Amino acid sequence: MSITLTDQDKLTLRTAAWGAVSLMSAAGSAHKVATHGSIALTSATGPVGHVLTKAPKGVKYGKTVAELADQVLPALTASMSLLKRQDPAEADNFRNTITVAIEAATHTRPGPILADMARKINEALDAA
Repeated sequence: MSITLTDQDKLTLRTAAWGAVSLMSAAGSAHKVATHGSIALTSATGPVGHVLTKAPKGVKYGKTVAELADQVLPALTASMSLLKRQDPAEADNFRNTITVAIEAATHTRPGPILADMARKINEALDAA
């Protein structure tokens, strides 16, 4: 199956993925979480991997975790919907990439705050 992504689609995917790493960073040891999450995103393959090689440019996530979540969680749901419509295998690839990034983050410093943020991210992915 072929996938066609507009510039806006790519921005949505990047905002969702890199924003998920930012949410996990805000909930844990920021440097370690960001490092491991970034490695997971840049290790993605397929069309999703090509899109996620770069962080989104010019995105203002806000000053609080709540403002960040207000942008990122809907972007995760929108990304899954978009990819499911075009190529279900790429939707699975995106979800797996985000899951690996979350797992990499939670292994750096497990705890209830990171686990709760991971739950919220997974709920957003499953909402599509």
